[in-house]
Amino acid sequence: MQIAKNTAVQINYTLKNDAGEVLDSSEGGEPLAYLQGNGNLIPGLEKALEGKQAGDAINVTIPPEEAYGVSDATLIQDVPRSAFEGIKDIEVGMQFHAESNHGPRTVTVTKVGTDTITVDGNHPLADQTLHFAVQVIDVRAASKEELSHGHVHGPGGHHH
Repeated sequence: MQIAKNTAVQINYTLKNDAGEVLDSSEGGEPLAYLQGNGNLIPGLEKALEGKQAGDAINVTIPPEEAYGVSDATLIQDVPRSAFEGIKDIEVGMQFHAESNHGPRTVTVTKVGTDTITVDGNHPLADQTLHFAVQVIDVRAASKEELSHGHVHGPGGHHH
């Protein structure tokens, strides 16, 4: 069976950045299960997997526009230190959940000043070209229940 919209797919993958560092991998764990065509994966990866079948292996390079996007300067903000009440040691690289106009976002601290903290609400992988090595393990028709929920149930289906 080929990967097409509304098929439930299991893949093993390794994700590297341009420098060749491994950012994420399913190696040594459960394969990732996802529902094709439902936005479970970044657009570039779904596109590359379309039409593939169990046993296929692909290597794909995905530009930021088809991955986690290009960073948006409006999501980088200086926040008064008082907004982090109760947190003593704020360090660069710390992540917080913040409410924004676009709903909840994860923001990363990029600069710590005396009175202000700079936070970046862009995805940590924004602006990055991603290199995926993917092996297709299994492809099947998704169940009605999976389709109504928009994600795969059962083994490997708890990831995003």
